[in-house]
Amino acid sequence: MPLILNIETATQICSVGLSDNGNIIAIRETNEQRSHASRVTVFIEEVFKEAGISLNAIDAVAVSMGPGSYTGLRIGVSTAKGLCFALDKPLIAVSTLESLAWGMREIVKERIPGNNEKLIFCPMIDARRMEVYQAMFDMLMNPLTATVADIIDEHSFFELLKSHTMMFAGDGSAKCKSLFEGQANAVFMDDVQPSACFMAPLSDKHFINSNFENTALFEPFYLKDFIAGKPKVKGLGN
Repeated sequence: MPLILNIETATQICSVGLSDNGNIIAIRETNEQRSHASRVTVFIEEVFKEAGISLNAIDAVAVSMGPGSYTGLRIGVSTAKGLCFALDKPLIAVSTLESLAWGMREIVKERIPGNNEKLIFCPMIDARRMEVYQAMFDMLMNPLTATVADIIDEHSFFELLKSHTMMFAGDGSAKCKSLFEGQANAVFMDDVQPSACFMAPLSDKHFINSNFENTALFEPFYLKDFIAGKPKVKGLGN
């Protein structure tokens, strides 16, 4: 029964959860902006204190691998790596979009019981302006597309929405919502965001299958190169 520390910092959400056999036993999370650096280690201490176990008792550390915020991913991965080296534990990488899709599916199963085989889950993460990181999954969590960075407009998913109900969630979906007004088959799960809670079943599966990363060489899945903003300095031209 693997005991795994799950760290999710790919978006504005900072979430840390301790899972036992794929079930969360302690969790801390916040959506406070730019809080990852100050909160992630505090949250780690708090979940272990709540569970009444020591850091060394865990079997692995899992981290949300992206795509997502460059800074958030760096903080999460650096923290996970540091713990793995210090505790001599394996590192597990969990796809941010797959984890979010998993959470969407579990919520749908509770809210809409019955045959939902025609549902498509489309988690979206903000990639600035009208671009999002997105992928699509069916009810069995089979990937229907690769993870892509896509510019969304009113014509996106036009053919799919004719025959399928598409479920959207994540901070990327929020900015696209207005484009699909009037589309009965476009359903937005506004309250669903990335969480360590959604990572737990996937990290458990990776552990059972010994799907571990090379801790020294592992890097987040950025999908796009990081482009630093041009600093605005008074007195300098554009």
